Amino acid sequence: MSLTIPPPLSGANPSEAAGSAPQAGVQKARTYQVRTFGCQMNVHDSERMAGMLEDAGYVPADGEQADVVVFNTCAVRENADNKLYGNLGILAPVKAANPGMQIAVGGCLAQKDRETILKKAPWVDAVFGTHNVGALPALLDRARHNNEAQLEILESLDVFPSTLPTKRDSVYSGWVSISVGCNNTCTFCIVPALRGKEKDRRPGDILAEIQALVDDGAIEVTLLGQNVNSYGVEFGDRQAFSKLLRACGDIEGLERVRFTSPHPAAFNDDVIDAMAETPNVMPQLHMPLQSGSDSILRAMKRSYRSTKFLGILDKVREKIPHAAISTDIIVGFPGETEEDFQATLDVVEKSRFATAFTFQYSKRPGTPAADLPDQLPKAVVQERFERLTALQDRIAAEENRNQLGRRVEVMVTAQSGRKAGETHRLSGRSQDQRLVHFSVPEGAPAPRPGDLVTVTITGAAAFHLVADPTLEDYSLRRSRAGDAWDRSQADSCGAPAPGAGSGRSGVSLGMPSLPLPTR
Repeated sequence: MSLTIPPPLSGANPSEAAGSAPQAGVQKARTYQVRTFGCQMNVHDSERMAGMLEDAGYVPADGEQADVVVFNTCAVRENADNKLYGNLGILAPVKAANPGMQIAVGGCLAQKDRETILKKAPWVDAVFGTHNVGALPALLDRARHNNEAQLEILESLDVFPSTLPTKRDSVYSGWVSISVGCNNTCTFCIVPALRGKEKDRRPGDILAEIQALVDDGAIEVTLLGQNVNSYGVEFGDRQAFSKLLRACGDIEGLERVRFTSPHPAAFNDDVIDAMAETPNVMPQLHMPLQSGSDSILRAMKRSYRSTKFLGILDKVREKIPHAAISTDIIVGFPGETEEDFQATLDVVEKSRFATAFTFQYSKRPGTPAADLPDQLPKAVVQERFERLTALQDRIAAEENRNQLGRRVEVMVTAQSGRKAGETHRLSGRSQDQRLVHFSVPEGAPAPRPGDLVTVTITGAAAFHLVADPTLEDYSLRRSRAGDAWDRSQADSCGAPAPGAGSGRSGVSLGMPSLPLPTR
């Protein structure tokens, strides 16, 4: 459905189009904040929203109440609804006290709930879906002009999101969409209904975007798709994804390439070979399991079985011995017996995942699984979930302890750990994506976000590693990404400081960075 809306007011200059009001002859730009919930695809979409708003004359809210708050929502789990409407409820009195403030809701939950959002939260000004992210500035403008809420939901992709302006959340690392949508029919998943059938970008467009990121100083990219290893289905090339990985290896200055998420059913040996043979493709793989029970996988319409899944991991580790593998697991799918659950525990024990995203099954209206019999009681699901997370936490801690004494290269990030004030450690990601908190020895140069340090791991916990190197053990490589960080801080009138915040307050992420702990 697409709601026809009057065109924006013509003849307005950019600052007026952004809702600027003259004050003593000076127009003050309106401020914005994007709050993101959900997957990496949503995070990337939020960067597009921020880019479009800035292109329209808005500026990021820097610690103040934003004139425009945009929620980019997730609909994968049931608590997504409560999270959105709870946040909207909190903002209702704030908006009432700030005439001219606007609230917009986009993303998967907006695509699903549509008019329901305006019925439950009539103070919302604009609702848009996953297929028309580019409509956001116009909808805000029309809502102001018409003094009424605007709803626009499309049933198919309007413009591929990567053609839209972007405000990157990081100068040293970037997301690059290679496809949107999904052709699978997993019975628990609502994503195909909300993001549509798979649409692939042409390889040349993807590589051009990566090159542009590298030219701007990024040294790491993550290729995004609902099912990256089915990339190429639209133009009939079954090896398109492995070819794309190899082509990334030819981009000078690109040091780290990652991707998420593949599907075990379509994951072939050529992709494993491309990972092993392309130096800048990192030794890290996210491979969703969902369940270790073949009967449950069948009920989920996951077109692989546990033996095939474990075989993929064996092949990856044979070619890439130090690969860190993460996964997704659903507990409590309808009809799951204790025997089925034990099969999942068995596969987890054999798989030795570095980390796992574990979820309790969430009944989503509109999915086939929602109508299945034998929906499990909450108490049963909770008890199994706790057993699974306890097992995975143990395995993660054991796998991290295996890293003790290993020298690793860490790309420094702008975010630090919760105890950074006490420990004086900075944080970063190793090549296999493990989180490393490290100290800088006295007398050694401090790194900037985007720089790379090489250190020896001296401590390990379930969800992170620690390195407290001596001066002789510490090595710093200043990078183009660190230079880009300095430029970004100068542009925002901030003084470069190791471990400082990014100063990019336009996009507020409702999710932590990968990898996540199991709970």
